[in-house]
Amino acid sequence: MIRKSFAALLLGAATVLGFAPFEAFPLPMLSLGLLFLLWRGAPLPRHAALLGFAWGLGCFLVGVSWVYVSLHDVGGMAAPLAALATLLFCAVLALFPALAGYVFGRLRCGGRWRDALLAAAVWTLAEWLRGWVLTGFPWLAIGYSQTPPSPLAGFAPLFGVYGVGFLAALIAALLSTGRRSLRPVVVVVAILMAGVGLRTIAWTDPVGAPFTVALLQGNIPQSLKWVPENLPLSVQTYARLATEHPAQITVLPETAIPLLFDQIPREVLQTLTKHGDALIGTAIRTREGGYTNGAVALTPELAVQAYAKVHLVPFGEYIPPGFDWFFGLVNIPMDDFTGGAPGQKPLTIDGQKMMPNICYEDLFGEEILAGLPAATVLVNLSNTAWFGDSLAQPQHLQIARMRALETGRPMLRATNTGMTAAVAPDGSVTAVLPPFTVAALTIEVRGYAGRTPFAQVGNRFALLLAFAACVPAWRARRSGVMSA
Repeated sequence: MIRKSFAALLLGAATVLGFAPFEAFPLPMLSLGLLFLLWRGAPLPRHAALLGFAWGLGCFLVGVSWVYVSLHDVGGMAAPLAALATLLFCAVLALFPALAGYVFGRLRCGGRWRDALLAAAVWTLAEWLRGWVLTGFPWLAIGYSQTPPSPLAGFAPLFGVYGVGFLAALIAALLSTGRRSLRPVVVVVAILMAGVGLRTIAWTDPVGAPFTVALLQGNIPQSLKWVPENLPLSVQTYARLATEHPAQITVLPETAIPLLFDQIPREVLQTLTKHGDALIGTAIRTREGGYTNGAVALTPELAVQAYAKVHLVPFGEYIPPGFDWFFGLVNIPMDDFTGGAPGQKPLTIDGQKMMPNICYEDLFGEEILAGLPAATVLVNLSNTAWFGDSLAQPQHLQIARMRALETGRPMLRATNTGMTAAVAPDGSVTAVLPPFTVAALTIEVRGYAGRTPFAQVGNRFALLLAFAACVPAWRARRSGVMSA
């Protein structure tokens, strides 16, 4: 069992190569197929759970290693404590593939097709739970590895990242049955061909005239950003970029200027709106005396609209009950934000309906739907300086690509250090700035209207599909059928 667990650990680690920036999209399906093969050979459910845990630990230790960078390199936590915290965090995430393995071990009935459906179903449901339990952390869900050029990307507008993940897991399970039969291959080919066909469908339509947007990337190191003496660095950098790169709409990243919005001098705001409207990532004071992580839309006359971040990051943006001690070990400025109200409407900016989402809010595809169908453009404002030169930046851009596919909307990203980019409704990256550079990305954008099937039903169809896929194995177990 030790050898099999070590093999599962290596398989999980190798899976990360299927995600950005490597994007070897068949690799996660191969890795899952071999894991499912190990599950079938597990004598007891707890052994399958152990294999799932080992796979998850390998995947997350490699794939979200940037947590250590955030805690130690940027946050100042002592290296041993940061390493331990990262290990524990990854171990908690690994409990979800462990749960999938355990349920598979309990319900499997030995039927090739029933077990393949069951493996895909329990995997999908476990990933969905990971994206929901304790506010959720769906990073590295298998579906994210299937952005274009993967044929499975065609299914994203139908039932989202979890539905794409279900199909990836089903393909993995079918190809790992170990039986000499063409039928699984035929089904796999049919799924892939259907995905290719779906990629040709335009689920939404362009609306209105094209407009220009300047996405500003200030590249302010996190170690300098919140030092009061360095405030002029942020102000001057973004004022210069806004002045030198005229556009109808200028977009600044999350908390671009390290002040509360009402503290930003009027002349700075006038500079940022010199050429047109602006969308500024900034902390906003609440009536109750707290502050939200927000985005403010400004006209040249300084008329104001605001969005307040709804889905906050635990330990990064608010203090979970009983964890005050944690913030004595790490330096996180402004660590007690107030969440915004759900269901906020898009902001009207230069005649466009733009729906902001801030930092990792774009991990939660169903929450992004709150601004649809009114929103014509999605805008993500991020500060990934917290994660240094790590896998976090390209992985986050890949997540934005999935949101564009699901909603049939352009997704614009303005970030402090990378990756500042424009994503088309088909999930393709049309323009991107090199990370860790001071620059502006000036692009022409067009809004889109209409609703994809996913925008209408959210995750419900994918979850229904997963639950339905459990039924054959469950019925076989109840009737005592234990063979193909």
